[in-house]
Amino acid sequence: MAIKPSQIQAILQNKRTHFETFEKRQQSSLDIYQTAWQTLCEIPKKKLDAWLARQNGTIGARPLASLSDTEQGIHRSRLQWGNREHSLQWVNEHLQGITTFAVDGSQIFPSKDLSPPIALVQIGWFENPHTSAADYTKDIELDVMTPRDLELGDTSKPLDRLVNKHRFRMEIRRLVEYIEQVSDPEHCLVFFDGALVATFADAYEDEDRKEYVEALISLLEASEEYRVPLVGYVDTSSAHDLTTLLEHHSASVAAIPKVTDAQLLNRYMQWGDCTPIFQCDRTGILAEYKTRDKDYSDRIIFSYLKTNQGPPARLEMPRWLHKAGIIDRVLNWVRAEIIVGGGYPYAIETADQTAVLQTNDRQIFFRILQDWANQEDLQLRWSRKMMSKLRRR
Repeated sequence: MAIKPSQIQAILQNKRTHFETFEKRQQSSLDIYQTAWQTLCEIPKKKLDAWLARQNGTIGARPLASLSDTEQGIHRSRLQWGNREHSLQWVNEHLQGITTFAVDGSQIFPSKDLSPPIALVQIGWFENPHTSAADYTKDIELDVMTPRDLELGDTSKPLDRLVNKHRFRMEIRRLVEYIEQVSDPEHCLVFFDGALVATFADAYEDEDRKEYVEALISLLEASEEYRVPLVGYVDTSSAHDLTTLLEHHSASVAAIPKVTDAQLLNRYMQWGDCTPIFQCDRTGILAEYKTRDKDYSDRIIFSYLKTNQGPPARLEMPRWLHKAGIIDRVLNWVRAEIIVGGGYPYAIETADQTAVLQTNDRQIFFRILQDWANQEDLQLRWSRKMMSKLRRR
């Protein structure tokens, strides 16, 4: 039976005060954090640097440039156009001859309708040279995860998590392969769809956490070694690095509910504006970003960039981009991609469309799987519901 809109509306009306109370508390916390942010941004660089030098351990974020030279902690882009045509002219000026590359992934998780469990993982990528002399490239790579790949003997590992990890590693591997063959790194930008700091894996077992860290370190190493600019793009960020910094600096925010960095900054920003560059100085998994030869725990930087009407996006990058003095150029490339994509980087959006597996793909996969099993005289056990679907389609 379909849901009854009238019941939902009545319940929402009865619980209206819940939403009002939450909104008031959130706004009260936000006001206090924003006051602390404005105070921090008014501190002269020399004085703030001295305070930062006295801070032992992690403090969330460490500014790599002066905050007092900004407008309320924001660099104004002052990018406005009268119409779409003018904005696209600006895009062409900045992206002409710049190759952008992005990878995304999709998966078909193991189904209770099929025994033994089998999964399908597919990644897709999009390369756009932004020149009339070469065409763009879209392609895919897939893998079938068998019962052995899914580690069925270990019941402590959720199957969905194993599939997600395999997809993650496939995406990273493809990005590294691409970076290693780039012929003109000064005119290339590689997007990673997500954060370079894998805080989501903090709660995972040691082995899983290690695999995520190793994959991301391989990406950071490749970007630094081959000097190919890399941006980890987080459209909706729940990070608290800047607000953690404020908690260390200002007693006024130490005992109130947290807000996110994006909430803190949103009121100060217009399209194209960004924050100065910060070093990510977060507790948790970042301390594990180390190899035998190098320590990457202090080599991830970030900025927030206003890309649409919502809160700003978070951009995470290898620190070498800052040392090389190319951050402004890279940010303009990102802005241009966002204009083309209508508020989201076009390269990532197209990679997502290339990689995505639809409901029809799921049925095709199961049908191919059954035909192959019949040919090889292997036994697959389907639920009656799935058998009915396969016969109909």
